[in-house]
Amino acid sequence: MKPALDRIPPGVHSLADYARIAADHIDEATLAHIEGGTGDELSLDANRDAFDSLRLYNRVLADCTAGSTRLTLLGEALDHPILLAPVALHRLVHPGGEIATARGALDTLMVASTLSSDPLEDIARHAAGPLWFQLYFQPRREDTLHLVRRAEAAGYTAIMATLDAPLQTPGRRALLAGFRLGVDHQPANLAGQAPLPQVALAPGSSMIFQGMMREAPGWADLEWLLGQTRLPVLAKGVTHPADARRLIDLGIAGIVVSNHGGRALDGTPSALDAIGPIRAIAGPAYPLLLDGGVRSGAHVVKALARGADAVMVGRPQRHALAVAGSLGVAHMLRLLREELEITMALAGCPTMRDITSDALFKLG
Repeated sequence: MKPALDRIPPGVHSLADYARIAADHIDEATLAHIEGGTGDELSLDANRDAFDSLRLYNRVLADCTAGSTRLTLLGEALDHPILLAPVALHRLVHPGGEIATARGALDTLMVASTLSSDPLEDIARHAAGPLWFQLYFQPRREDTLHLVRRAEAAGYTAIMATLDAPLQTPGRRALLAGFRLGVDHQPANLAGQAPLPQVALAPGSSMIFQGMMREAPGWADLEWLLGQTRLPVLAKGVTHPADARRLIDLGIAGIVVSNHGGRALDGTPSALDAIGPIRAIAGPAYPLLLDGGVRSGAHVVKALARGADAVMVGRPQRHALAVAGSLGVAHMLRLLREELEITMALAGCPTMRDITSDALFKLG
Protein backbone atom coordinates (compact mmCIF):
# COMPACT_ATOMS: atom_id res chain seq x y z
CA MET A 1 0.00 0.00 0.00
CA LYS A 2 1.12 3.56 -0.69
CA PRO A 3 2.18 5.71 2.27
CA ALA A 4 0.18 8.84 3.04
CA LEU A 5 1.06 11.85 0.91
CA ASP A 6 2.33 15.19 2.19
CA ARG A 7 -0.12 16.97 -0.09
CA ILE A 8 -3.71 16.72 -1.25
CA PRO A 9 -3.73 14.55 -4.38
CA PRO A 10 -5.37 15.85 -7.54
CA GLY A 11 -9.03 15.05 -7.99
CA VAL A 12 -10.12 15.22 -4.36
CA HIS A 13 -13.28 17.31 -4.24
CA SER A 14 -15.49 15.36 -1.83
CA LEU A 15 -15.48 12.72 0.89
CA ALA A 16 -16.34 10.16 -1.78
CA ASP A 17 -13.05 10.98 -3.49
CA TYR A 18 -11.15 10.39 -0.25
CA ALA A 19 -12.93 7.06 0.21
CA ARG A 20 -12.00 6.02 -3.34
CA ILE A 21 -8.34 7.00 -3.08
CA ALA A 22 -7.98 5.54 0.43
CA ALA A 23 -8.22 2.06 -1.09
CA ASP A 24 -4.74 2.63 -2.53
CA HIS A 25 -3.33 3.52 0.91
CA ILE A 26 -4.94 0.89 3.17
CA ASP A 27 -4.29 -2.82 2.85
CA GLU A 28 -7.21 -4.90 1.64
CA ALA A 29 -7.98 -6.73 4.89
CA THR A 30 -7.85 -3.56 6.99
CA LEU A 31 -10.04 -1.74 4.49
CA ALA A 32 -12.61 -4.53 4.72
CA HIS A 33 -12.58 -4.15 8.51
CA ILE A 34 -13.07 -0.37 8.28
CA GLU A 35 -15.75 -0.36 5.59
CA GLY A 36 -17.77 -3.35 6.75
CA GLY A 37 -20.59 -3.75 9.22
CA THR A 38 -21.90 -6.67 11.21
CA GLY A 39 -24.29 -9.37 10.04
CA ASP A 40 -25.88 -8.73 6.67
CA GLU A 41 -24.87 -5.04 6.94
CA LEU A 42 -28.50 -3.95 7.08
CA SER A 43 -27.75 -1.24 9.62
CA LEU A 44 -24.79 -0.06 7.57
CA ASP A 45 -26.97 0.21 4.46
CA ALA A 46 -29.79 1.87 6.42
CA ASN A 47 -27.58 4.81 7.31
CA ARG A 48 -26.91 5.54 3.65
CA ASP A 49 -30.45 4.80 2.47
CA ALA A 50 -32.02 7.12 5.04
CA PHE A 51 -30.09 10.11 3.73
CA ASP A 52 -30.91 9.13 0.14
CA SER A 53 -34.62 9.01 0.97
CA LEU A 54 -34.73 12.70 1.85
CA ARG A 55 -34.52 15.70 -0.43
CA LEU A 56 -34.06 19.37 0.41
CA TYR A 57 -36.22 22.20 -0.84
CA ASN A 58 -34.39 24.89 -2.81
CA ARG A 59 -35.60 28.23 -1.41
CA VAL A 60 -35.29 31.42 -3.42
CA LEU A 61 -34.35 35.02 -2.64
CA ALA A 62 -33.05 34.24 0.84
CA ASP A 63 -30.82 36.86 2.48
CA CYS A 64 -27.74 34.91 3.62
CA THR A 65 -25.37 37.83 4.18
CA ALA A 66 -25.45 37.24 7.95
CA GLY A 67 -25.10 33.48 7.57
CA SER A 68 -23.06 31.43 10.03
CA THR A 69 -22.48 27.81 11.03
CA ARG A 70 -21.40 28.66 14.58
CA LEU A 71 -22.96 26.98 17.59
CA THR A 72 -22.35 26.25 21.26
CA LEU A 73 -22.49 22.62 22.38
CA LEU A 74 -22.16 21.71 26.07
CA GLY A 75 -20.27 24.93 26.67
CA GLU A 76 -17.95 24.52 23.66
CA ALA A 77 -18.06 27.36 21.14
CA LEU A 78 -17.68 25.66 17.74
CA ASP A 79 -17.25 27.09 14.25
CA HIS A 80 -19.49 24.43 12.73
CA PRO A 81 -21.53 21.36 13.74
CA ILE A 82 -19.20 18.68 12.28
CA LEU A 83 -17.26 16.75 14.93
CA LEU A 84 -14.77 13.89 14.67
CA ALA A 85 -16.35 10.73 16.05
CA PRO A 86 -14.42 8.32 18.26
CA VAL A 87 -12.68 5.83 15.98
CA ALA A 88 -10.34 3.12 17.25
CA LEU A 89 -6.71 2.54 16.30
CA HIS A 90 -5.82 5.24 13.79
CA ARG A 91 -2.39 3.69 13.32
CA LEU A 92 -4.09 0.99 11.27
CA VAL A 93 -4.07 3.54 8.43
CA HIS A 94 -1.33 6.04 9.32
CA PRO A 95 1.83 5.87 11.46
CA GLY A 96 0.94 9.21 13.04
CA GLY A 97 -2.19 7.72 14.58
CA GLU A 98 -4.59 9.86 16.57
CA ILE A 99 -1.92 12.51 17.05
CA ALA A 100 -1.95 13.18 13.31
CA THR A 101 -5.76 13.27 13.31
CA ALA A 102 -5.84 15.68 16.26
CA ARG A 103 -3.40 18.01 14.49
CA GLY A 104 -5.74 18.10 11.50
CA ALA A 105 -8.84 18.94 13.54
CA LEU A 106 -8.14 22.65 13.17
CA ASP A 107 -11.65 24.05 13.58
CA THR A 108 -13.62 21.34 15.32
CA LEU A 109 -13.87 19.05 18.31
CA MET A 110 -12.36 15.56 18.30
CA VAL A 111 -13.69 12.70 20.41
CA ALA A 112 -10.75 10.43 21.24
CA SER A 113 -11.47 6.73 21.66
CA THR A 114 -10.66 4.51 24.61
CA LEU A 115 -9.29 2.18 21.94
CA SER A 116 -6.92 4.71 20.39
CA SER A 117 -3.46 3.78 19.15
CA ASP A 118 -1.96 6.70 21.07
CA PRO A 119 -2.34 7.44 24.79
CA LEU A 120 -5.03 9.99 25.50
CA GLU A 121 -2.45 12.29 27.10
CA ASP A 122 -0.35 12.37 23.92
CA ILE A 123 -3.41 13.18 21.83
CA ALA A 124 -4.24 16.08 24.15
CA ARG A 125 -0.73 17.50 23.90
CA HIS A 126 -0.97 17.75 20.12
CA ALA A 127 -4.65 18.59 19.61
CA ALA A 128 -5.48 21.68 17.58
CA GLY A 129 -8.90 22.05 19.21
CA PRO A 130 -11.05 20.87 22.11
CA LEU A 131 -11.30 17.19 23.03
CA TRP A 132 -13.90 14.87 24.49
CA PHE A 133 -13.05 11.37 25.66
CA GLN A 134 -15.06 8.36 24.51
CA LEU A 135 -15.33 5.81 27.29
CA TYR A 136 -15.82 2.07 27.07
CA PHE A 137 -16.71 0.75 30.50
CA GLN A 138 -14.08 -1.69 31.69
CA PRO A 139 -14.97 -4.90 33.57
CA ARG A 140 -13.45 -3.44 36.74
CA ARG A 141 -14.71 -0.10 37.99
CA GLU A 142 -11.25 0.91 39.14
CA ASP A 143 -9.98 0.60 35.55
CA THR A 144 -12.92 2.67 34.25
CA LEU A 145 -12.32 5.32 36.87
CA HIS A 146 -8.61 5.43 36.03
CA LEU A 147 -9.46 6.26 32.41
CA VAL A 148 -11.83 9.01 33.52
CA ARG A 149 -9.27 10.54 35.85
CA ARG A 150 -6.63 10.51 33.11
CA ALA A 151 -9.01 12.27 30.74
CA GLU A 152 -9.85 14.89 33.35
CA ALA A 153 -6.17 15.52 34.10
CA ALA A 154 -5.33 15.81 30.39
CA GLY A 155 -7.91 18.54 29.78
CA TYR A 156 -10.73 16.65 28.07
CA THR A 157 -13.97 18.56 28.63
CA ALA A 158 -16.61 15.81 28.39
CA ILE A 159 -16.99 12.05 28.62
CA MET A 160 -18.88 10.19 25.90
CA ALA A 161 -19.86 6.73 27.14
CA THR A 162 -20.55 4.23 24.36
CA LEU A 163 -23.40 1.97 25.44
CA ASP A 164 -24.54 0.04 22.36
CA ALA A 165 -21.67 -2.41 21.92
CA PRO A 166 -21.14 -4.41 25.13
CA LEU A 167 -19.86 -7.14 22.84
CA GLN A 168 -18.55 -6.95 19.31
CA THR A 169 -17.70 -9.52 16.70
CA PRO A 170 -15.76 -8.99 13.46
CA GLY A 171 -17.91 -8.29 10.45
CA ARG A 172 -18.19 -10.95 7.78
CA ARG A 173 -16.47 -8.73 5.27
CA ALA A 174 -13.45 -8.44 7.55
CA LEU A 175 -13.43 -12.15 8.30
CA LEU A 176 -13.54 -13.08 4.62
CA ALA A 177 -10.66 -10.68 3.94
CA GLY A 178 -8.59 -12.28 6.70
CA PHE A 179 -8.37 -9.23 8.96
CA ARG A 180 -6.50 -9.84 12.21
CA LEU A 181 -5.49 -7.28 14.80
CA GLY A 182 -1.73 -7.72 15.28
CA VAL A 183 0.18 -7.31 18.50
CA ASP A 184 1.55 -3.99 17.23
CA HIS A 185 -2.00 -2.56 17.02
CA GLN A 186 -3.32 -2.67 20.57
CA PRO A 187 -5.14 0.11 22.45
CA ALA A 188 -2.54 2.24 24.19
CA ASN A 189 -4.94 3.45 26.88
CA LEU A 190 -5.51 -0.08 28.16
CA ALA A 191 -1.86 -1.02 28.46
CA GLY A 192 -0.95 -1.98 31.99
CA GLN A 193 -4.37 -3.18 33.06
CA ALA A 194 -4.11 -6.35 35.11
CA PRO A 195 -5.53 -9.42 33.39
CA LEU A 196 -8.99 -10.49 34.43
CA PRO A 197 -9.30 -13.69 36.46
CA GLN A 198 -10.44 -16.70 34.47
CA VAL A 199 -13.93 -17.83 35.42
CA ALA A 200 -15.12 -21.25 34.26
CA LEU A 201 -18.66 -21.40 32.93
CA ALA A 202 -21.05 -23.83 34.56
CA PRO A 203 -22.18 -26.75 32.41
CA GLY A 204 -24.91 -25.70 30.02
CA SER A 205 -24.11 -22.00 30.38
CA SER A 206 -24.01 -19.65 27.41
CA MET A 207 -20.70 -18.20 26.27
CA ILE A 208 -22.66 -15.05 25.40
CA PHE A 209 -25.13 -14.57 28.25
CA GLN A 210 -23.19 -15.97 31.19
CA GLY A 211 -19.80 -15.36 29.57
CA MET A 212 -19.25 -12.14 27.61
CA MET A 213 -22.30 -10.29 28.95
CA ARG A 214 -21.32 -10.94 32.54
CA GLU A 215 -18.82 -8.08 32.18
CA ALA A 216 -21.19 -5.74 30.34
CA PRO A 217 -22.15 -2.45 32.04
CA GLY A 218 -25.65 -1.84 33.35
CA TRP A 219 -27.71 1.13 34.45
CA ALA A 220 -26.10 1.05 37.89
CA ASP A 221 -22.67 1.46 36.30
CA LEU A 222 -23.78 4.52 34.36
CA GLU A 223 -25.29 6.05 37.49
CA TRP A 224 -22.03 5.32 39.32
CA LEU A 225 -20.06 7.08 36.56
CA LEU A 226 -22.18 10.20 36.87
CA GLY A 227 -21.24 10.35 40.53
CA GLN A 228 -17.52 10.09 39.80
CA THR A 229 -16.91 13.06 37.53
CA ARG A 230 -17.92 16.70 37.22
CA LEU A 231 -17.47 16.58 33.47
CA PRO A 232 -20.66 16.36 31.40
CA VAL A 233 -21.37 12.77 30.37
CA LEU A 234 -22.97 11.95 27.03
CA ALA A 235 -24.45 8.59 26.08
CA LYS A 236 -23.58 7.24 22.63
CA GLY A 237 -25.40 4.54 20.73
CA VAL A 238 -29.06 5.30 21.46
CA THR A 239 -31.88 4.58 19.01
CA HIS A 240 -34.89 3.75 21.24
CA PRO A 241 -36.94 6.62 22.70
CA ALA A 242 -37.50 4.75 25.97
CA ASP A 243 -33.75 4.48 26.51
CA ALA A 244 -33.38 8.17 25.73
CA ARG A 245 -36.09 9.07 28.25
CA ARG A 246 -34.38 7.06 30.98
CA LEU A 247 -30.97 8.53 30.17
CA ILE A 248 -32.31 12.07 30.32
CA ASP A 249 -34.02 11.35 33.64
CA LEU A 250 -30.76 9.91 34.96
CA GLY A 251 -28.94 13.18 34.27
CA ILE A 252 -27.04 12.42 31.06
CA ALA A 253 -25.93 15.72 29.55
CA GLY A 254 -26.41 14.75 25.90
CA ILE A 255 -27.19 11.81 23.63
CA VAL A 256 -25.54 10.57 20.45
CA VAL A 257 -28.17 8.89 18.29
CA SER A 258 -26.21 6.16 16.53
CA ASN A 259 -26.30 2.53 15.42
CA HIS A 260 -22.51 2.32 15.83
CA GLY A 261 -21.95 2.85 12.12
CA GLY A 262 -23.65 -0.47 11.43
CA ARG A 263 -21.08 -2.31 13.55
CA ALA A 264 -23.23 -3.42 16.51
CA LEU A 265 -26.75 -4.89 16.25
CA ASP A 266 -27.61 -5.52 12.62
CA GLY A 267 -31.06 -4.49 11.47
CA THR A 268 -31.41 -1.38 13.62
CA PRO A 269 -32.95 1.81 12.27
CA SER A 270 -30.62 4.41 10.90
CA ALA A 271 -29.63 7.24 13.20
CA LEU A 272 -31.39 9.65 10.85
CA ASP A 273 -34.67 7.73 11.21
CA ALA A 274 -34.26 7.27 14.96
CA ILE A 275 -33.49 10.85 15.94
CA GLY A 276 -36.94 12.34 15.32
CA PRO A 277 -38.77 10.39 18.05
CA ILE A 278 -35.90 11.02 20.45
CA ARG A 279 -35.99 14.76 19.77
CA ALA A 280 -39.74 14.69 20.43
CA ILE A 281 -39.25 13.41 23.97
CA ALA A 282 -36.01 15.30 24.68
CA GLY A 283 -37.40 18.72 23.84
CA PRO A 284 -35.86 21.45 21.71
CA ALA A 285 -33.01 22.47 24.03
CA TYR A 286 -31.53 19.09 24.91
CA PRO A 287 -28.19 18.32 23.15
CA LEU A 288 -28.58 15.60 20.52
CA LEU A 289 -25.80 14.46 18.19
CA LEU A 290 -26.00 12.03 15.28
CA ASP A 291 -23.47 9.77 13.65
CA GLY A 292 -23.73 7.17 10.94
CA GLY A 293 -23.55 7.75 7.20
CA VAL A 294 -22.75 11.47 7.09
CA ARG A 295 -20.76 12.00 3.90
CA SER A 296 -21.66 15.48 2.63
CA GLY A 297 -22.76 18.93 3.66
CA ALA A 298 -26.26 18.10 2.44
CA HIS A 299 -26.27 15.14 4.84
CA VAL A 300 -25.37 17.50 7.67
CA VAL A 301 -28.33 19.75 6.84
CA LYS A 302 -30.67 16.75 6.67
CA ALA A 303 -29.48 15.54 10.07
CA LEU A 304 -29.94 18.97 11.62
CA ALA A 305 -33.38 19.30 10.04
CA ARG A 306 -34.33 15.98 11.60
CA GLY A 307 -33.35 17.19 15.07
CA ALA A 308 -29.59 16.92 15.54
CA ASP A 309 -27.59 19.78 17.04
CA ALA A 310 -24.38 18.43 15.49
CA VAL A 311 -23.06 15.41 13.62
CA MET A 312 -19.97 13.25 13.90
CA VAL A 313 -18.02 11.61 11.08
CA GLY A 314 -16.11 8.37 11.59
CA ARG A 315 -14.91 6.46 8.53
CA PRO A 316 -14.10 9.65 6.57
CA GLN A 317 -11.43 10.43 9.19
CA ARG A 318 -9.58 7.25 8.33
CA HIS A 319 -9.95 7.79 4.61
CA ALA A 320 -8.49 11.29 4.76
CA LEU A 321 -5.81 10.31 7.28
CA ALA A 322 -4.67 7.39 5.12
CA VAL A 323 -4.43 9.55 2.02
CA ALA A 324 -2.79 12.71 3.31
CA GLY A 325 -2.30 12.55 7.08
CA SER A 326 -3.14 15.64 9.15
CA LEU A 327 -3.49 17.72 6.00
CA GLY A 328 -6.05 15.27 4.67
CA VAL A 329 -8.11 15.44 7.85
CA ALA A 330 -8.11 19.24 7.77
CA HIS A 331 -9.03 19.24 4.08
CA MET A 332 -11.82 16.71 4.57
CA LEU A 333 -13.36 18.90 7.27
CA ARG A 334 -13.02 22.00 5.08
CA LEU A 335 -14.81 20.24 2.22
CA LEU A 336 -17.66 19.27 4.53
CA ARG A 337 -17.95 22.75 5.96
CA GLU A 338 -17.98 24.40 2.54
CA GLU A 339 -20.62 21.95 1.32
CA LEU A 340 -22.64 22.68 4.45
CA GLU A 341 -22.52 26.43 3.85
CA ILE A 342 -23.47 26.04 0.17
CA THR A 343 -26.38 23.77 1.07
CA MET A 344 -27.61 26.14 3.78
CA ALA A 345 -27.47 29.09 1.39
CA LEU A 346 -29.41 27.33 -1.38
CA ALA A 347 -31.92 25.89 1.09
CA GLY A 348 -32.61 29.35 2.48
CA CYS A 349 -31.22 28.49 5.92
CA PRO A 350 -28.46 31.02 6.66
CA THR A 351 -28.06 30.08 10.32
CA MET A 352 -28.23 26.91 12.36
CA ARG A 353 -31.57 27.85 13.92
CA ASP A 354 -33.06 28.28 10.45
CA ILE A 355 -32.56 24.59 9.65
CA THR A 356 -35.85 22.90 10.51
CA SER A 357 -38.00 20.08 9.18
CA ASP A 358 -39.52 22.60 6.75
CA ALA A 359 -36.35 22.19 4.68
CA LEU A 360 -37.05 18.51 4.01
CA PHE A 361 -38.93 16.82 1.20
CA LYS A 362 -39.34 13.07 1.68
CA LEU A 363 -39.55 10.81 -1.34
CA GLY A 364 -42.59 8.56 -1.62
